[in-house]
Amino acid sequence: MELKYFNCGFNYSQDGPGNRLVYHLQGCNLKCPWCANPEGIPLDGALMSDGKANGKYCSRNAITDGNPDRKTCKTCEKICVKAPGSRVKLSCKTEPVEKIADYISTCKPMFFDGGGVTFTGGEPTIQFDSLKSLLEILNHNSINTAIECNGTHPRLPELFNLTDYLIIDCKHYDSEKHNKVCGLPNDKILNNIRAACELRNQLLVRIPLIGGFNSSYDDALRFAELFRKICADFCEFEFLRYHEFGKDKYAKCGLEYSMTNEAFVKPETVKEFETVFKKYSLKTIHT
Repeated sequence: MELKYFNCGFNYSQDGPGNRLVYHLQGCNLKCPWCANPEGIPLDGALMSDGKANGKYCSRNAITDGNPDRKTCKTCEKICVKAPGSRVKLSCKTEPVEKIADYISTCKPMFFDGGGVTFTGGEPTIQFDSLKSLLEILNHNSINTAIECNGTHPRLPELFNLTDYLIIDCKHYDSEKHNKVCGLPNDKILNNIRAACELRNQLLVRIPLIGGFNSSYDDALRFAELFRKICADFCEFEFLRYHEFGKDKYAKCGLEYSMTNEAFVKPETVKEFETVFKKYSLKTIHT
């Protein structure tokens, strides 16, 4: 089995406890317009260019003025990526599960303060069988594991016993609005949150706060009412303010960035959400 990933590196306590090696796995089934990692959305990888691609290596004449025609590029052998001095690259690399497991094992001395390895995305469960196989190896080697996912995969509960720290994102309490903006309804997400609360003793739910989409006081109440009904007392919640950290990557992927300044939310909005959740006896954290 193999896994595709587009980034790998360490961070401390942001995606699980302690010092963690974080793999961003390729592929996502949502289309959130604020996504910070657009290069991680296509399962087979995104062709990224700074607008200076060399057309002489393209066998299909799909590069004009340094810009690839990505509709043509989707079906080609991507010779331009391998060309000497190429300014075009494929967003991800592919490696056998066993090779990744071996590398993670060499990093064990770095997993201090309860650290380990975290799989995020993209959406890590898109490559479900390979991810499950890797988690089984890591569990056998007593390596702490974490997953940050969008909660849409119907087989997610199969990973509960293989995952020490689970993070599920929930973008909206209203399924219709979630479907309209993110590309899928939220029913499977809520089902997996319920399942995690029944079958686990740990769950962190992350809510990205996006102005004009889910950041009003009424939204805070609706979120809190929903989670008070379906979540166990051990469940924790974290609010993430909208940012533009991934904006520059859209142009490199041949995409248009559609978000506007309306999407920004103030720190006071986060405090408002935390106050509402506290009134509903829901625990909030900062990582």
